[in-house]
Amino acid sequence: MKAVIAIAATLMLAGCASNGLPSRPPECAKPGSDQELALSLADNMVSEGRLYASLANLEGLPDNLVQVRLRKARVLRLMGRNEAGPLYQSLLGTCLAADGEHGLGQLAAAKNDYANATTHLERAVKMAPTDDRMRNDLGVVYLNQRRIPEARFEFMTAMELKQSNSLAALNMVTLLIYQDNWKAASELVTRASLNPQQVAEAQTRAEKLKASAKKAVASEGNRRTEVAAASSTAANK
Repeated sequence: MKAVIAIAATLMLAGCASNGLPSRPPECAKPGSDQELALSLADNMVSEGRLYASLANLEGLPDNLVQVRLRKARVLRLMGRNEAGPLYQSLLGTCLAADGEHGLGQLAAAKNDYANATTHLERAVKMAPTDDRMRNDLGVVYLNQRRIPEARFEFMTAMELKQSNSLAALNMVTLLIYQDNWKAASELVTRASLNPQQVAEAQTRAEKLKASAKKAVASEGNRRTEVAAASSTAANK
């Protein structure tokens, strides 16, 4: 199961408070009834995997509606199109600023740019702290950086915010397997009703994380050895 995906760019928000986040986001203009119907249709098409049909429907709606730009950005991101970034960026400073930061974070994570992904997703979570999707995606980025306590916190929060969030549960199982905490992982698998394929996927991801951690440790060890050798050589001159 693909857990999360992303972008880059550090952006200033309009109307910022002293902490760099908008203190009171503006209200979203409500789409007309026909527009709401078209937006709902586009959402359904995405759920069915009909991305091109969804985008075609959205192209008939005005871009001055932030709801339209958000949906276009999501569809284009899922298609892997570069146009998603500017659309997400255009949401910053609007009533959907949190969604804009979320999308930028997903784009950055997809490029393994975890520094920018963390920045955007942390901003998104500060603006929308009860959004379980954003908390889960931030947890994934933390986990990929092996920031285990922070990842656990986000996954637990996402699961409690929405108990039916099987993705957060799956990511938490990955974390527990990474820690070799098989007992807790097994209990969560049962509680969240995860299937064997999902468990196998979590195990594969955990093994990849372990391999990445070992590689990082080995690389750091080699670097220190090289520095020590260079220092010894210099001392003997």
